[in-house]
Amino acid sequence: MATDVAFGPALSQTNARLSISSSSQASPSSSESPRNTSSSFGFGFRSMSDASSDGIVPKIEELDDDEVEDMKIAPSAEDPLPSPSRAIVKRPRGRPRKHPITPPTAISKPPKGRSKTGCITCRRRKKKCDETKPHCVHCQKNNVHCEGYPPKEYWKSGKQRAAEVSFDRPRDLPILIEGVETDLDRYFLDHFNFNVSRVLSLFTDKQNPFKEILLPMAIRHRGLMHSLLCLSGSHLSSREPNSSFQERQIHHFDCALRNLRTDKNMAKSIAGDQTALIEDPTVAQTLVLCLRSICAGEVNGEYRPHMDAAKHLIQTQKSPNQEFQSFLFEFFIYHDVSNSVTSLDRRSVLMMEDFKLPQFMIQPEAGALLGVVDGLFGYISKIRQLRDRIRSRRSEGLKPPVDYPILSDAQAIDTGLRSWVCVQQEDTPRWIASMLYRQCTWLYLHRTILPSTPNINLRQAVDEGLFYLRQLPSDASTQSILLMPLFLLGCAAFERDQRPEILQAFEGLEAYSALGNIKYAKVIVEKVWKMMDAGDEDSWDWETIIRKQGWDFLVT
Repeated sequence: MATDVAFGPALSQTNARLSISSSSQASPSSSESPRNTSSSFGFGFRSMSDASSDGIVPKIEELDDDEVEDMKIAPSAEDPLPSPSRAIVKRPRGRPRKHPITPPTAISKPPKGRSKTGCITCRRRKKKCDETKPHCVHCQKNNVHCEGYPPKEYWKSGKQRAAEVSFDRPRDLPILIEGVETDLDRYFLDHFNFNVSRVLSLFTDKQNPFKEILLPMAIRHRGLMHSLLCLSGSHLSSREPNSSFQERQIHHFDCALRNLRTDKNMAKSIAGDQTALIEDPTVAQTLVLCLRSICAGEVNGEYRPHMDAAKHLIQTQKSPNQEFQSFLFEFFIYHDVSNSVTSLDRRSVLMMEDFKLPQFMIQPEAGALLGVVDGLFGYISKIRQLRDRIRSRRSEGLKPPVDYPILSDAQAIDTGLRSWVCVQQEDTPRWIASMLYRQCTWLYLHRTILPSTPNINLRQAVDEGLFYLRQLPSDASTQSILLMPLFLLGCAAFERDQRPEILQAFEGLEAYSALGNIKYAKVIVEKVWKMMDAGDEDSWDWETIIRKQGWDFLVT
Protein backbone atom coordinates (compact mmCIF):
# COMPACT_ATOMS: atom_id res chain seq x y z
CA MET A 1 0.00 0.00 0.00
CA ALA A 2 1.47 3.35 -0.95
CA THR A 3 0.75 6.62 0.89
CA ASP A 4 1.31 9.87 -0.91
CA VAL A 5 2.59 12.83 1.05
CA ALA A 6 2.57 16.25 -0.50
CA PHE A 7 5.31 18.72 0.47
CA GLY A 8 5.52 22.43 0.20
CA PRO A 9 7.28 24.66 -2.29
CA ALA A 10 10.72 23.10 -1.45
CA LEU A 11 9.80 19.96 -3.32
CA SER A 12 7.20 21.33 -5.68
CA GLN A 13 9.94 22.62 -8.02
CA THR A 14 11.11 19.06 -8.80
CA ASN A 15 7.52 18.15 -9.67
CA ALA A 16 8.01 14.96 -7.67
CA ARG A 17 6.02 13.08 -5.03
CA LEU A 18 7.35 11.27 -1.99
CA SER A 19 6.27 7.64 -1.85
CA ILE A 20 6.32 5.68 1.36
CA SER A 21 5.84 1.94 1.12
CA SER A 22 6.13 -1.03 3.45
CA SER A 23 8.58 -3.91 2.94
CA SER A 24 5.79 -6.34 2.18
CA GLN A 25 4.92 -4.30 -0.91
CA ALA A 26 8.50 -3.24 -1.91
CA SER A 27 10.29 -4.25 -5.10
CA PRO A 28 12.54 -7.37 -5.18
CA SER A 29 15.68 -5.26 -5.12
CA SER A 30 14.73 -3.73 -1.83
CA SER A 31 14.87 -7.07 0.05
CA GLU A 32 18.66 -7.25 -0.51
CA SER A 33 19.28 -4.10 1.49
CA PRO A 34 20.99 -4.81 4.85
CA ARG A 35 18.84 -2.16 6.65
CA ASN A 36 15.54 -3.86 5.95
CA THR A 37 15.51 -6.72 8.50
CA SER A 38 11.89 -6.85 9.73
CA SER A 39 10.14 -3.93 8.12
CA SER A 40 11.40 -0.70 6.74
CA PHE A 41 10.19 2.27 4.88
CA GLY A 42 11.72 3.51 1.71
CA PHE A 43 11.50 6.89 0.08
CA GLY A 44 11.36 7.25 -3.64
CA PHE A 45 10.36 9.87 -6.14
CA ARG A 46 7.72 9.51 -8.76
CA SER A 47 7.09 11.99 -11.43
CA MET A 48 3.92 13.95 -11.57
CA SER A 49 3.19 12.35 -14.90
CA ASP A 50 3.19 8.92 -13.27
CA ALA A 51 0.82 10.13 -10.56
CA SER A 52 -1.41 11.63 -13.11
CA SER A 53 -1.49 8.38 -14.98
CA ASP A 54 -2.84 6.66 -11.82
CA GLY A 55 -5.78 9.10 -11.66
CA ILE A 56 -4.53 10.86 -8.52
CA VAL A 57 -4.55 14.63 -8.47
CA PRO A 58 -1.91 15.94 -6.03
CA LYS A 59 -2.89 18.61 -3.49
CA ILE A 60 -0.13 21.12 -2.91
CA GLU A 61 -0.22 23.12 0.32
CA GLU A 62 2.24 25.62 1.62
CA LEU A 63 4.03 24.77 4.85
CA ASP A 64 5.20 27.17 7.53
CA ASP A 65 8.92 27.52 8.24
CA ASP A 66 8.55 25.61 11.51
CA GLU A 67 6.90 22.74 9.73
CA VAL A 68 9.70 22.63 7.12
CA GLU A 69 12.32 22.41 9.89
CA ASP A 70 10.44 19.48 11.39
CA MET A 71 10.56 17.59 8.14
CA LYS A 72 14.43 17.67 7.71
CA ILE A 73 16.25 14.28 7.43
CA ALA A 74 18.08 13.23 10.63
CA PRO A 75 21.40 11.10 10.48
CA SER A 76 21.58 7.63 12.11
CA ALA A 77 24.36 5.22 13.27
CA GLU A 78 24.39 3.22 10.05
CA ASP A 79 23.93 6.31 7.93
CA PRO A 80 25.68 9.25 9.61
CA LEU A 81 24.95 11.50 6.72
CA PRO A 82 21.61 13.04 6.29
CA SER A 83 19.47 11.01 4.02
CA PRO A 84 16.13 11.80 2.55
CA SER A 85 14.89 8.42 3.86
CA ARG A 86 14.90 9.67 7.54
CA ALA A 87 12.89 12.48 9.10
CA ILE A 88 13.67 14.40 12.26
CA VAL A 89 11.13 13.75 15.09
CA LYS A 90 11.18 16.46 17.81
CA ARG A 91 10.69 15.11 21.32
CA PRO A 92 9.17 17.56 23.81
CA ARG A 93 10.90 18.34 27.06
CA GLY A 94 10.10 16.67 30.37
CA ARG A 95 8.62 13.31 31.14
CA PRO A 96 6.10 11.95 28.72
CA ARG A 97 2.47 12.16 29.84
CA LYS A 98 0.97 8.94 31.04
CA HIS A 99 -2.38 10.04 29.75
CA PRO A 100 -2.11 12.38 26.80
CA ILE A 101 -4.18 15.51 26.81
CA THR A 102 -7.37 15.15 24.92
CA PRO A 103 -7.47 17.79 22.25
CA PRO A 104 -10.13 20.38 22.98
CA THR A 105 -13.31 20.06 21.07
CA ALA A 106 -16.07 22.55 20.53
CA ILE A 107 -18.76 22.32 23.23
CA SER A 108 -22.22 22.79 21.93
CA LYS A 109 -24.34 24.83 24.38
CA PRO A 110 -27.90 23.61 24.96
CA PRO A 111 -30.59 25.99 23.78
CA LYS A 112 -31.64 28.46 26.45
CA GLY A 113 -35.20 27.86 27.69
CA ARG A 114 -37.73 30.40 29.05
CA SER A 115 -37.07 31.89 32.48
CA LYS A 116 -39.47 30.78 35.21
CA THR A 117 -38.47 33.49 37.68
CA GLY A 118 -40.05 36.50 35.96
CA CYS A 119 -43.11 38.33 37.21
CA ILE A 120 -46.56 36.94 36.55
CA THR A 121 -47.51 39.80 34.22
CA CYS A 122 -44.44 39.47 31.96
CA ARG A 123 -44.80 35.70 31.77
CA ARG A 124 -48.43 36.00 30.76
CA ARG A 125 -47.61 38.68 28.17
CA LYS A 126 -44.61 36.60 26.98
CA LYS A 127 -42.22 39.50 27.53
CA LYS A 128 -38.72 39.52 28.91
CA CYS A 129 -38.77 40.45 32.59
CA ASP A 130 -35.93 42.30 34.34
CA GLU A 131 -36.98 40.51 37.58
CA THR A 132 -36.78 43.65 39.72
CA LYS A 133 -38.58 43.22 43.03
CA PRO A 134 -41.12 43.87 44.39
CA HIS A 135 -42.32 45.15 40.98
CA CYS A 136 -40.38 44.84 37.76
CA VAL A 137 -39.24 47.98 35.91
CA HIS A 138 -40.42 46.57 32.58
CA CYS A 139 -44.05 46.67 33.69
CA GLN A 140 -43.64 50.16 35.15
CA LYS A 141 -42.16 51.50 31.90
CA ASN A 142 -45.02 50.01 29.90
CA ASN A 143 -47.60 51.37 32.35
CA VAL A 144 -48.79 47.86 33.15
CA HIS A 145 -49.86 46.65 36.58
CA CYS A 146 -47.18 44.24 37.83
CA GLU A 147 -48.80 41.30 39.60
CA GLY A 148 -45.59 40.41 41.40
CA TYR A 149 -43.86 37.08 41.49
CA PRO A 150 -45.22 33.60 42.16
CA PRO A 151 -44.26 32.09 45.52
CA LYS A 152 -41.00 30.27 45.51
CA GLU A 153 -41.43 26.53 45.41
CA TYR A 154 -39.03 24.31 47.26
CA TRP A 155 -38.35 20.73 46.46
CA LYS A 156 -40.32 18.36 48.64
CA SER A 157 -40.34 14.64 48.90
CA GLY A 158 -43.37 12.56 48.12
CA LYS A 159 -44.14 12.06 51.81
CA GLN A 160 -44.06 15.79 52.44
CA ARG A 161 -46.41 16.48 49.55
CA ALA A 162 -48.77 13.74 50.71
CA ALA A 163 -48.76 15.17 54.24
CA GLU A 164 -49.72 18.61 52.90
CA VAL A 165 -52.62 17.18 51.00
CA SER A 166 -53.94 15.18 53.94
CA PHE A 167 -53.37 17.84 56.67
CA ASP A 168 -53.95 21.54 56.04
CA ARG A 169 -52.35 23.40 58.97
CA PRO A 170 -54.02 26.75 59.85
CA ARG A 171 -51.85 29.80 59.24
CA ASP A 172 -53.08 32.07 62.08
CA LEU A 173 -53.74 31.56 65.76
CA PRO A 174 -57.38 31.64 66.87
CA ILE A 175 -58.95 34.77 68.39
CA LEU A 176 -58.16 35.10 72.09
CA ILE A 177 -61.16 37.29 73.02
CA GLU A 178 -64.28 37.06 70.87
CA GLY A 179 -64.94 40.41 69.20
CA VAL A 180 -61.38 41.76 69.61
CA GLU A 181 -59.97 40.84 66.22
CA THR A 182 -57.74 43.69 64.99
CA ASP A 183 -55.24 46.19 66.34
CA LEU A 184 -57.94 48.86 66.12
CA ASP A 185 -60.22 46.69 68.27
CA ARG A 186 -57.51 46.45 70.91
CA TYR A 187 -57.16 50.22 70.78
CA PHE A 188 -60.93 50.56 71.29
CA LEU A 189 -60.75 48.23 74.29
CA ASP A 190 -57.93 50.25 75.88
CA HIS A 191 -59.85 53.47 75.30
CA PHE A 192 -62.93 52.03 76.96
CA ASN A 193 -60.96 50.93 80.02
CA PHE A 194 -58.93 54.10 80.53
CA ASN A 195 -61.27 56.82 79.25
CA VAL A 196 -64.89 55.90 78.50
CA SER A 197 -65.50 54.10 81.80
CA ARG A 198 -64.38 57.21 83.70
CA VAL A 199 -66.75 59.67 82.02
CA LEU A 200 -69.80 57.46 82.60
CA SER A 201 -69.60 57.00 86.37
CA LEU A 202 -68.72 58.81 89.56
CA PHE A 203 -66.06 56.16 90.16
CA THR A 204 -62.87 56.38 88.12
CA ASP A 205 -60.94 53.22 88.98
CA LYS A 206 -62.04 51.45 92.13
CA GLN A 207 -65.69 50.36 92.31
CA ASN A 208 -66.22 51.47 88.72
CA PRO A 209 -69.08 49.21 87.52
CA PHE A 210 -68.03 49.45 83.88
CA LYS A 211 -64.62 48.03 84.75
CA GLU A 212 -65.49 45.64 87.54
CA ILE A 213 -68.84 44.31 86.27
CA LEU A 214 -69.34 44.85 82.53
CA LEU A 215 -65.80 44.28 81.27
CA PRO A 216 -65.39 40.82 82.86
CA MET A 217 -68.80 39.88 81.41
CA ALA A 218 -67.77 41.07 77.95
CA ILE A 219 -64.66 38.85 77.93
CA ARG A 220 -66.98 35.82 78.06
CA HIS A 221 -69.77 37.21 75.88
CA ARG A 222 -69.23 38.20 72.25
CA GLY A 223 -72.33 40.42 71.94
CA LEU A 224 -71.48 42.52 74.99
CA MET A 225 -67.88 42.90 73.81
CA HIS A 226 -69.10 44.18 70.44
CA SER A 227 -71.33 46.63 72.32
CA LEU A 228 -68.46 47.96 74.46
CA LEU A 229 -66.18 48.32 71.43
CA CYS A 230 -68.96 50.09 69.55
CA LEU A 231 -69.40 52.51 72.47
CA SER A 232 -65.67 53.15 72.64
CA GLY A 233 -65.39 53.69 68.87
CA SER A 234 -68.31 56.11 68.95
CA HIS A 235 -66.68 58.09 71.74
CA LEU A 236 -63.39 58.22 69.81
CA SER A 237 -65.17 59.38 66.66
CA SER A 238 -66.74 62.28 68.54
CA ARG A 239 -63.34 63.32 69.93
CA GLU A 240 -61.23 62.63 66.83
CA PRO A 241 -63.31 62.41 63.63
CA ASN A 242 -61.76 59.54 61.70
CA SER A 243 -63.21 57.38 58.93
CA SER A 244 -61.51 54.21 60.23
CA PHE A 245 -62.97 54.78 63.72
CA GLN A 246 -66.41 55.34 62.27
CA GLU A 247 -66.34 52.28 60.00
CA ARG A 248 -65.11 49.96 62.73
CA GLN A 249 -67.63 51.13 65.33
CA ILE A 250 -70.43 50.60 62.79
CA HIS A 251 -69.14 47.05 62.31
CA HIS A 252 -69.32 46.38 66.05
CA PHE A 253 -72.75 48.00 66.26
CA ASP A 254 -74.10 45.67 63.56
CA CYS A 255 -72.58 42.63 65.29
CA ALA A 256 -74.11 43.66 68.64
CA LEU A 257 -77.58 44.09 67.12
CA ARG A 258 -77.29 40.75 65.33
CA ASN A 259 -76.48 39.08 68.63
CA LEU A 260 -79.57 40.62 70.27
CA ARG A 261 -81.86 39.59 67.40
CA THR A 262 -80.62 36.01 67.44
CA ASP A 263 -80.94 35.61 71.21
CA LYS A 264 -83.83 33.17 71.61
CA ASN A 265 -84.53 33.97 75.26
CA MET A 266 -84.71 37.71 74.49
CA ALA A 267 -87.30 37.09 71.79
CA LYS A 268 -89.34 34.84 74.11
CA SER A 269 -89.20 37.37 76.96
CA ILE A 270 -90.38 40.24 74.75
CA ALA A 271 -93.16 37.99 73.44
CA GLY A 272 -94.41 37.54 77.03
CA ASP A 273 -92.79 34.29 78.08
CA GLN A 274 -92.12 34.78 81.79
CA THR A 275 -90.04 31.59 82.00
CA ALA A 276 -87.36 32.80 79.57
CA LEU A 277 -84.34 33.83 81.63
CA ILE A 278 -82.07 36.28 79.81
CA GLU A 279 -78.40 36.26 80.65
CA ASP A 280 -76.89 39.27 82.38
CA PRO A 281 -74.51 40.11 79.50
CA THR A 282 -77.45 40.33 77.10
CA VAL A 283 -79.26 42.67 79.49
CA ALA A 284 -76.11 44.77 79.81
CA GLN A 285 -76.03 45.14 76.03
CA THR A 286 -79.21 47.21 76.10
CA LEU A 287 -77.64 49.70 78.50
CA VAL A 288 -74.38 49.97 76.57
CA LEU A 289 -76.14 50.52 73.25
CA CYS A 290 -78.17 53.26 74.88
CA LEU A 291 -74.91 54.92 75.94
CA ARG A 292 -73.64 54.55 72.42
CA SER A 293 -76.57 56.67 71.19
CA ILE A 294 -75.60 59.35 73.73
CA CYS A 295 -71.92 59.31 72.69
CA ALA A 296 -72.77 59.50 69.01
CA GLY A 297 -75.04 62.48 69.59
CA GLU A 298 -78.05 60.85 67.93
CA VAL A 299 -81.17 63.02 68.05
CA ASN A 300 -83.77 60.85 66.33
CA GLY A 301 -84.74 58.68 69.30
CA GLU A 302 -82.30 55.84 68.53
CA TYR A 303 -82.01 55.21 72.26
CA ARG A 304 -85.70 54.26 72.66
CA PRO A 305 -85.67 50.53 71.77
CA HIS A 306 -82.74 49.93 74.11
CA MET A 307 -84.40 51.80 76.96
CA ASP A 308 -87.68 49.97 76.38
CA ALA A 309 -85.93 46.59 76.42
CA ALA A 310 -84.13 47.47 79.66
CA LYS A 311 -87.38 48.62 81.22
CA HIS A 312 -89.06 45.35 80.31
CA LEU A 313 -86.18 43.31 81.73
CA ILE A 314 -85.97 45.01 85.12
CA GLN A 315 -89.73 44.50 85.56
CA THR A 316 -89.87 40.84 84.51
CA GLN A 317 -86.72 39.16 85.74
CA LYS A 318 -84.17 39.29 88.50
CA SER A 319 -80.48 38.63 88.09
CA PRO A 320 -78.77 36.12 90.42
CA ASN A 321 -75.87 38.59 90.58
CA GLN A 322 -77.09 41.21 93.06
CA GLU A 323 -74.19 43.55 92.31
CA PHE A 324 -75.16 43.64 88.64
CA GLN A 325 -78.85 43.90 89.49
CA SER A 326 -78.20 46.98 91.62
CA PHE A 327 -76.15 48.63 88.88
CA LEU A 328 -78.82 47.78 86.28
CA PHE A 329 -81.62 49.40 88.28
CA GLU A 330 -79.64 52.52 89.12
CA PHE A 331 -78.35 53.00 85.58
CA PHE A 332 -81.78 52.55 84.02
CA ILE A 333 -83.67 54.78 86.46
CA TYR A 334 -81.09 57.56 86.09
CA HIS A 335 -81.51 57.65 82.31
CA ASP A 336 -85.24 56.97 82.47
CA VAL A 337 -85.95 59.95 84.75
CA SER A 338 -83.60 62.20 82.75
CA ASN A 339 -85.46 61.16 79.62
CA SER A 340 -88.73 62.36 81.13
CA VAL A 341 -87.24 65.86 81.57
CA THR A 342 -86.87 66.40 77.80
CA SER A 343 -89.55 64.17 76.18
CA LEU A 344 -93.30 64.70 76.14
CA ASP A 345 -94.25 61.03 75.78
CA ARG A 346 -91.61 59.38 78.02
CA ARG A 347 -92.88 58.80 81.55
CA SER A 348 -90.39 57.35 84.04
CA VAL A 349 -91.01 54.15 85.96
CA LEU A 350 -90.93 56.16 89.16
CA MET A 351 -94.18 57.78 88.04
CA MET A 352 -95.87 54.38 88.14
CA GLU A 353 -97.88 53.82 91.31
CA ASP A 354 -97.05 50.11 91.53
CA PHE A 355 -93.29 50.57 91.10
CA LYS A 356 -91.00 50.73 94.10
CA LEU A 357 -87.26 50.69 94.36
CA PRO A 358 -85.87 47.34 95.50
CA GLN A 359 -84.75 47.24 99.09
CA PHE A 360 -81.14 46.53 98.15
CA MET A 361 -81.00 49.86 96.24
CA ILE A 362 -81.78 52.02 99.25
CA GLN A 363 -78.08 52.21 100.11
CA PRO A 364 -76.86 55.72 99.22
CA GLU A 365 -73.19 54.90 99.79
CA ALA A 366 -73.31 52.24 97.05
CA GLY A 367 -74.64 54.60 94.36
CA ALA A 368 -72.62 55.03 91.18
CA LEU A 369 -74.84 57.93 90.07
CA LEU A 370 -76.49 60.79 91.96
CA GLY A 371 -80.18 61.42 92.49
CA VAL A 372 -81.41 57.83 92.29
CA VAL A 373 -80.90 56.23 95.66
CA ASP A 374 -80.90 59.47 97.65
CA GLY A 375 -84.49 60.34 96.63
CA LEU A 376 -84.00 63.42 94.45
CA PHE A 377 -85.15 61.63 91.30
CA GLY A 378 -88.39 60.80 93.03
CA TYR A 379 -89.11 64.53 93.32
CA ILE A 380 -88.15 65.12 89.69
CA SER A 381 -90.68 62.46 88.61
CA LYS A 382 -93.39 64.15 90.67
CA ILE A 383 -92.60 67.52 89.08
CA ARG A 384 -92.90 65.92 85.65
CA GLN A 385 -96.41 64.77 86.61
CA LEU A 386 -97.31 68.36 87.54
CA ARG A 387 -96.07 69.58 84.15
CA ASP A 388 -98.28 67.04 82.38
CA ARG A 389 -101.31 68.22 84.34
CA ILE A 390 -100.61 71.89 83.61
CA ARG A 391 -100.02 71.14 79.91
CA SER A 392 -103.30 69.23 79.79
CA ARG A 393 -105.24 72.16 81.32
CA ARG A 394 -103.62 74.57 78.87
CA SER A 395 -104.59 72.43 75.89
CA GLU A 396 -108.20 72.23 77.17
CA GLY A 397 -108.36 75.99 77.76
CA LEU A 398 -108.97 75.60 81.49
CA LYS A 399 -108.16 78.51 83.75
CA PRO A 400 -106.14 78.89 85.76
CA PRO A 401 -103.65 76.44 84.27
CA VAL A 402 -102.25 75.91 87.77
CA ASP A 403 -105.21 75.07 89.92
CA TYR A 404 -105.17 74.57 93.66
CA PRO A 405 -104.60 70.75 93.65
CA ILE A 406 -101.53 71.30 91.46
CA LEU A 407 -100.32 74.11 93.70
CA SER A 408 -100.86 71.96 96.80
CA ASP A 409 -98.79 69.12 95.33
CA ALA A 410 -96.07 71.61 94.42
CA GLN A 411 -95.97 72.84 98.01
CA ALA A 412 -95.48 69.26 99.22
CA ILE A 413 -92.54 68.81 96.84
CA ASP A 414 -91.03 72.11 98.04
CA THR A 415 -91.31 70.96 101.66
CA GLY A 416 -89.66 67.65 100.80
CA LEU A 417 -86.70 69.38 99.08
CA ARG A 418 -86.15 71.68 102.07
CA SER A 419 -86.02 68.75 104.47
CA TRP A 420 -83.88 66.61 102.16
CA VAL A 421 -80.55 65.49 103.71
CA CYS A 422 -77.48 64.82 101.59
CA VAL A 423 -75.91 61.46 102.39
CA GLN A 424 -72.53 62.30 100.86
CA GLN A 425 -69.54 63.35 102.92
CA GLU A 426 -69.60 67.11 103.35
CA ASP A 427 -67.35 69.40 101.29
CA THR A 428 -66.41 66.63 98.86
CA PRO A 429 -67.04 66.87 95.10
CA ARG A 430 -69.88 64.38 95.41
CA TRP A 431 -71.49 66.45 98.19
CA ILE A 432 -71.20 69.63 96.11
CA ALA A 433 -72.68 67.82 93.07
CA SER A 434 -75.56 66.54 95.22
CA MET A 435 -76.33 70.08 96.41
CA LEU A 436 -76.29 71.25 92.78
CA TYR A 437 -78.81 68.51 91.93
CA ARG A 438 -81.07 69.66 94.78
CA GLN A 439 -80.85 73.30 93.68
CA CYS A 440 -81.69 72.47 90.06
CA THR A 441 -84.62 70.26 91.14
CA TRP A 442 -86.08 73.28 92.93
CA LEU A 443 -85.51 75.42 89.80
CA TYR A 444 -87.34 72.74 87.80
CA LEU A 445 -90.29 73.05 90.19
CA HIS A 446 -90.23 76.88 90.04
CA ARG A 447 -90.21 76.95 86.23
CA THR A 448 -93.19 74.55 86.23
CA ILE A 449 -95.50 76.30 88.71
CA LEU A 450 -94.75 80.04 88.43
CA PRO A 451 -95.08 82.27 85.35
CA SER A 452 -92.15 82.51 82.90
CA THR A 453 -91.02 85.93 84.05
CA PRO A 454 -87.87 87.02 85.91
CA ASN A 455 -88.06 87.53 89.68
CA ILE A 456 -85.64 88.01 92.54
CA ASN A 457 -86.08 84.53 94.04
CA LEU A 458 -85.35 82.86 90.74
CA ARG A 459 -82.24 84.97 90.26
CA GLN A 460 -80.92 84.05 93.72
CA ALA A 461 -81.59 80.35 93.10
CA VAL A 462 -79.65 80.45 89.80
CA ASP A 463 -76.76 82.29 91.47
CA GLU A 464 -76.67 79.63 94.18
CA GLY A 465 -76.53 76.90 91.51
CA LEU A 466 -73.64 78.70 89.76
CA PHE A 467 -71.82 78.84 93.09
CA TYR A 468 -71.94 75.05 93.42
CA LEU A 469 -70.94 74.68 89.78
CA ARG A 470 -67.78 76.74 90.36
CA GLN A 471 -66.70 74.53 93.26
CA LEU A 472 -66.58 71.36 91.14
CA PRO A 473 -63.18 70.48 89.65
CA SER A 474 -63.20 70.59 85.86
CA ASP A 475 -61.35 67.28 85.64
CA ALA A 476 -63.18 65.35 88.39
CA SER A 477 -65.51 62.40 87.85
CA THR A 478 -68.49 64.55 88.88
CA GLN A 479 -68.36 66.08 85.40
CA SER A 480 -69.92 62.84 84.12
CA ILE A 481 -73.30 63.63 85.74
CA LEU A 482 -73.56 67.40 85.21
CA LEU A 483 -75.45 67.67 81.91
CA MET A 484 -78.97 67.35 83.31
CA PRO A 485 -78.56 69.86 86.21
CA LEU A 486 -76.68 72.22 83.87
CA PHE A 487 -79.57 72.02 81.38
CA LEU A 488 -82.14 72.87 84.08
CA LEU A 489 -79.93 75.69 85.38
CA GLY A 490 -79.69 77.20 81.90
CA CYS A 491 -83.46 77.02 81.32
CA ALA A 492 -83.93 79.16 84.44
CA ALA A 493 -81.32 81.86 83.69
CA PHE A 494 -83.41 84.94 82.87
CA GLU A 495 -80.55 87.29 83.69
CA ARG A 496 -78.08 87.81 80.85
CA ASP A 497 -75.09 88.22 83.15
CA GLN A 498 -75.61 84.60 84.33
CA ARG A 499 -75.48 83.07 80.87
CA PRO A 500 -71.74 83.37 79.96
CA GLU A 501 -70.78 81.21 82.93
CA ILE A 502 -73.37 78.60 81.90
CA LEU A 503 -72.03 78.55 78.33
CA GLN A 504 -68.52 78.14 79.68
CA ALA A 505 -69.72 75.18 81.76
CA PHE A 506 -71.19 73.57 78.63
CA GLU A 507 -67.86 73.95 76.83
CA GLY A 508 -65.92 72.52 79.77
CA LEU A 509 -68.27 69.57 80.02
CA GLU A 510 -67.91 68.82 76.31
CA ALA A 511 -64.11 69.03 76.56
CA TYR A 512 -64.12 66.59 79.49
CA SER A 513 -66.48 63.90 78.27
CA ALA A 514 -66.78 64.50 74.49
CA LEU A 515 -70.36 63.20 74.53
CA GLY A 516 -72.26 64.03 71.36
CA ASN A 517 -75.52 65.08 73.03
CA ILE A 518 -74.01 68.06 74.91
CA LYS A 519 -74.05 70.43 71.93
CA TYR A 520 -77.75 69.76 71.27
CA ALA A 521 -78.66 70.48 74.89
CA LYS A 522 -76.76 73.76 74.62
CA VAL A 523 -78.70 74.73 71.46
CA ILE A 524 -82.04 74.17 73.24
CA VAL A 525 -80.95 76.31 76.20
CA GLU A 526 -80.00 79.16 73.83
CA LYS A 527 -83.44 78.91 72.15
CA VAL A 528 -85.11 79.16 75.58
CA TRP A 529 -83.07 82.31 76.26
CA LYS A 530 -84.31 83.92 73.05
CA MET A 531 -87.91 83.19 74.05
CA MET A 532 -87.25 84.60 77.53
CA ASP A 533 -85.83 87.81 76.09
CA ALA A 534 -88.85 88.08 73.79
CA GLY A 535 -91.25 87.72 76.76
CA ASP A 536 -92.70 84.45 75.44
CA GLU A 537 -94.38 82.61 78.33
CA ASP A 538 -94.01 79.28 76.49
CA SER A 539 -90.29 79.33 77.32
CA TRP A 540 -91.11 77.07 80.26
CA ASP A 541 -92.15 74.24 77.90
CA TRP A 542 -88.75 73.15 76.52
CA GLU A 543 -90.11 69.64 75.85
CA THR A 544 -92.31 71.14 73.10
CA ILE A 545 -89.38 73.25 71.87
CA ILE A 546 -87.29 70.10 71.43
CA ARG A 547 -90.13 68.35 69.58
CA LYS A 548 -90.61 71.30 67.21
CA GLN A 549 -86.87 71.19 66.55
CA GLY A 550 -87.35 67.60 65.40
CA TRP A 551 -84.99 66.19 68.02
CA ASP A 552 -85.29 63.39 70.54
CA PHE A 553 -82.24 62.83 72.76
CA LEU A 554 -81.17 62.23 76.34
CA VAL A 555 -79.60 64.87 78.61
CA THR A 556 -77.37 62.41 80.47
